Amino acid sequence: MPRLIPFHNTYRATGVDDAQAQDIVLIHGWGLHAIVFDDIVPALLAHFRVTVVDLPGMGQSPLPNDDYSLAFLAEQVLAIMPQKAHLLGWSLGGLVALALAEKAPERVQSVVTVATSPRFTAADDWAPAMKPEILAKFAEMFNEDNEGTLVRFLALNCKGSAAMHEDTARLKQILYFCGLPAPRALRGGLNILRDSDLRESLTALPMPVLMVFGEHDHIVPAAAMAAVEPLIGNGRTALIEQVAHVPFLSTPDTFTQAVYDFYRDYQLVR
Repeated sequence: MPRLIPFHNTYRATGVDDAQAQDIVLIHGWGLHAIVFDDIVPALLAHFRVTVVDLPGMGQSPLPNDDYSLAFLAEQVLAIMPQKAHLLGWSLGGLVALALAEKAPERVQSVVTVATSPRFTAADDWAPAMKPEILAKFAEMFNEDNEGTLVRFLALNCKGSAAMHEDTARLKQILYFCGLPAPRALRGGLNILRDSDLRESLTALPMPVLMVFGEHDHIVPAAAMAAVEPLIGNGRTALIEQVAHVPFLSTPDTFTQAVYDFYRDYQLVR
């Protein structure tokens, strides 16, 4: 039986000769799918051929009978990505991008993470993060009411943003566009957020890394930015003001400017 691969789509570059264009792969976060990136794809097409992917069990992707782990998600994206590509991952997708870059550094030209921490839950040596008991309570609520908890999580994504109400309405619209994600994928994703610790992996990555944070993020606090800066061996951080957990949705122009500033400063695009 052929192995199931995730749904993905590739858009031709518009601002450069497509045959000469570099590739970039966009990886979404927990509970959503690739359409969440629609507002920034046109700007990225000015320099890149853009591939978007739905993680297994979300959007239009099937859910294989595999253990739903971070390594599994990285392998799934690796199976569909071009031979060499830049990665841009949001939230859970940022963890996938970091894990993929560690697994196959020869395939990854750079990594941009958005509202991602190498460790999402707090520990004695990692204070700027969500308390484990809060995530555990959230998982308990999810088991009791999948859809209601997912919708509340979307609102938390936008809490504190200057465009909070508009952003929440957009995320709800995107959520239902492809139907609700598979509960097993959602539970697996929560486990990944609870258990992953990629601090050492981040330090060892050889390619340029940009980690973008939102000033009013209630899931990955902006205070995490100072904590990750010493861990980035080759790269930097950026803070976008007046946004929460979805800066590319709240202020797509400001977000893409920050990303392109990074690419140009590290001579990744002209």
